[in-house]
Amino acid sequence: MTTTITETSGVDPTPTPLALLLLGREADPNSERGVECPGDLPPASDPHLVERARAAKAALGDRVFILGHHYQRDEVIEFADVTGDSFKLARDAAARPEAEYIVFCGVHFMAESADILTTEAQQVVLPDLAAGCSMADMATAEQVAECWDVLADAGIADVTVPVSYMNSSADIKAFTGRHGGTICTSSNAKRALEWAYEQGEKVLFLPDQHLGRNTAVREMGFSLDDCVLYNPHKPNGGLTAEQLRNAKMILWRGHCSVHGRFSLDSVNDVRERIPGVTVLVHPECKHEVVAAADMVGSTEYIIKALDAAEPGSTWAIGTELNLVRRLAKAHPDKEIVFLDRTVCFCSTMNRIDLPHLVWTLESLVEGRVPNVISVDPETEKHAKAALDRMLALP
Repeated sequence: MTTTITETSGVDPTPTPLALLLLGREADPNSERGVECPGDLPPASDPHLVERARAAKAALGDRVFILGHHYQRDEVIEFADVTGDSFKLARDAAARPEAEYIVFCGVHFMAESADILTTEAQQVVLPDLAAGCSMADMATAEQVAECWDVLADAGIADVTVPVSYMNSSADIKAFTGRHGGTICTSSNAKRALEWAYEQGEKVLFLPDQHLGRNTAVREMGFSLDDCVLYNPHKPNGGLTAEQLRNAKMILWRGHCSVHGRFSLDSVNDVRERIPGVTVLVHPECKHEVVAAADMVGSTEYIIKALDAAEPGSTWAIGTELNLVRRLAKAHPDKEIVFLDRTVCFCSTMNRIDLPHLVWTLESLVEGRVPNVISVDPETEKHAKAALDRMLALP
């Protein structure tokens, strides 16, 4: 479904190519989803939209609850009732059963998780259906089912426990639940893996290879040789049955298109440019980047680390640009820079802009509920089983 802004007096949006791209009406065929790095963030939206957003939100009152992911633009975060990472936001939504509408300013898999955890009486809305996640899209239900068949043929499916990152579709979470596995976040991946190895001998880690590898090697003492990479685009994942039987960690060939762009050269370059800099990166970064960094942690970890940092300290942050800029603005007493010289933001996350938010809120005021994200009951049942196992982790 293509979203549009309802025409009202006082606003005359100009349909520039950039505006059309951001509004989901056009696409850039030369870019992988989530990888565009045009050099800077798009300009702020029409200031008249700020007034419209305030008016619509006030009209809806407690009927609407707006969630804003850390990677959203400032103009969207301004209207969020709560901010956080994907799982925190889904749980916050579940804790507000009185809200009829949950407007999730994030990406598709996040809205799915919110729908799974909220009540039947609530409706979860994604302001732009084109706001997807390149990582989540790297593992489809059909591909993962075929992978499980490969593991069965190798004689190891019955001793393999799936662990899926929160950044995955509802279908993948449901697969995980059906096969006795659990979900993890970047904060609790180690605990989830420890639990999985108490249930079986091997783990199939979906869909982010880097989080799985970094957790296994950095935090659990595995070697790189204990990990194999399953490529869904190759026969049998590009692996022999012997390789699968010898592996402890079977990593899915997926990655975050933003975190995956950081390189060892990025780390070396920033150390040369800024003596004494502390390099802090997200565990979705490549293993060589994580190994070269001073500190590694989830989005929430990064925020807390900078909150606690000494005034005058210097930091290079390897995560999404919107968050890095917000942190730099919040800590003027510290020097905070983006790890890579090339400015890069999550373009699919940035599809949720103020025009889309205004259109969504005004639609709700008029009694129309756009872009509802609804997970079917069977998928929801199994996905929730996997999420519940995570919530039960010590």
